[in-house]
Amino acid sequence: MASSGNDARGYSHPGYTASLAEFGVPVRLQRSGGWLLERSIPGDSARDLMGPYPLFACPDWSVLAEDLENLDAAHVSVVLVADPLARVEDGELEQAFPDRLVAFKQHLVRDFDMELELPSHHRRHVRRGARAVDVEVCADPLTHLDDWYDLYAGLVERHGLVGIRAFSRESFRRQLALPGTVALRAERGGRTVGMTIWFLNAPNAHYHLGAYSSEGYDVSASYALFDFAFSHLRDCGVRLVDLGAAPGGLGAAKEHGLLRFKAGWANGELPAHLCGRILDATAYRRLSGRHAVDPGAWFPAYRAADGDLAASPRG
Repeated sequence: MASSGNDARGYSHPGYTASLAEFGVPVRLQRSGGWLLERSIPGDSARDLMGPYPLFACPDWSVLAEDLENLDAAHVSVVLVADPLARVEDGELEQAFPDRLVAFKQHLVRDFDMELELPSHHRRHVRRGARAVDVEVCADPLTHLDDWYDLYAGLVERHGLVGIRAFSRESFRRQLALPGTVALRAERGGRTVGMTIWFLNAPNAHYHLGAYSSEGYDVSASYALFDFAFSHLRDCGVRLVDLGAAPGGLGAAKEHGLLRFKAGWANGELPAHLCGRILDATAYRRLSGRHAVDPGAWFPAYRAADGDLAASPRG
């Protein structure tokens, strides 16, 4: 189960957390090899920690609790969403996060060891997309940074994304250079009409983001890209693919368009847990105005006004 930090990929790679440095100072967890972001707390001199958006992953979960126990007392709390594909033994998350551990979202998963029959709707759009676009693996994802950023800017505008969900150009520049990043591009008439980004760390892979032009939506480029992606990932030795979830928590509407799209490619679900730990109980009570942690309330309570940092359309 343990792994050296040298083979970290995707969300567990230090470069991924570094890509989000405009939202906090990267802090390394020495034994587990994971990374957190240290944030200032508005109106106070205290600081707290959060996991990288959208998921926290680390090479060795078995010593995560020990890392958190050894964190500087100057930090008030830590909150993160754990990678649903992580190989975590029973009790390890409970030990690491005694103050908050809830199934936050159900992530859709593709397991290549199980059969999947695409819905007729998906099959029809796969055929339509295949006729309209050519899909390729970007040999050097950074050469398509401008194309990707322009496409994602459209997604940001459509959904009104702000803050960490919006990602900056510099953030994407760093992410496209990470080991294990797979960028797929749909081209039509010399134009890039859609792209998807995947993080590969066989036998697992994560769908990170996807974005499309208006033309790409019109010609079902997303279906052609996803169909190609699963064939490519399988050839790369992947067994499990995390497709993420729809915007919102566990109560997200089943009829949400993005959820329907992802569900057609999935043959399983896994929970992504919201994990919280109080590091300085006195400061936490002072900041939150509570004498105890309400298990049904926002965590950390003093950041309830910040909004949901763990929800995003994810293309």
